[in-house]
Amino acid sequence: MNKEQSERGNVNDGGMLLELDHISKIYGDVHAVDDLSLTVPQGEWLAIVGSSGSGKTTLMNIIGCLDTPTEGTVRLEGRRLEDLNAGQLADVRKDVIGLVFQKFYLVPHLTAAENVMVAQYYHSVVDERQALEALDKVGLKDRAHHLPSQLSGGEQQRVCIARALINCPKLILADEPTGNLDEKNERIVLDLFRTLHEQGTTIIVVTHDALVASCAQREIMLNHGVLVGEKWNSDEARAQYEAMGGRPASTDAQVEGAQHGDLPVDFNDPTKTAKTGGDVR
Repeated sequence: MNKEQSERGNVNDGGMLLELDHISKIYGDVHAVDDLSLTVPQGEWLAIVGSSGSGKTTLMNIIGCLDTPTEGTVRLEGRRLEDLNAGQLADVRKDVIGLVFQKFYLVPHLTAAENVMVAQYYHSVVDERQALEALDKVGLKDRAHHLPSQLSGGEQQRVCIARALINCPKLILADEPTGNLDEKNERIVLDLFRTLHEQGTTIIVVTHDALVASCAQREIMLNHGVLVGEKWNSDEARAQYEAMGGRPASTDAQVEGAQHGDLPVDFNDPTKTAKTGGDVR
């Protein structure tokens, strides 16, 4: 594995995992997401960046089958999500997607292992051995029988990542996953994502932290729900994406600053200063 591969991982040739076609989410006169088209291949690491209120979390909720768009089509593994019933959408959330949030959402009276097994409960037979293996992957096997109150913030977030991994998802969605962490624990979490990505997992991270965004192969920026920029942090990943027919993210929203046309544009880093000036890559 060469240096760029070890630092960035690869976009594999498995095709487009996610396709958004002119997606909008509208609340009255407010366009939380405004006419966004985006494709994400299996194995890519994408960052969705922007300031608070930019529409990042709304977009993540649509991708994660937690919300539905007002307009447009979402395809995951080639299936149109609007064609699926509630039970089928629940199966997608169980089988394809792993969710990691800024807030940990751990059950306070359950141990770390039991919190991980909660995700198994809705998927298959609960298996403590598999939960311990998931915790081992995030370096917490020796803390498996501790309650959340006995764990640091960084350890609690790693339990959440183990919980997201237990059903072997193809896609990890992470909403500000390091927002509540200090520099040391942020690096640990980013290293975990890097390892998962190198193993072929598709990762989409919502963030307004420049350091977190810089670890991704590609970044798109939203402003008040509108796509205003796209940039690549890996020339190799971009070349692979374009070779398989991938096109730049785009919008037909008719507002100032919207990114139109076929060519991606660079943009300034997200507004939040990273916790450290160092490079975690």
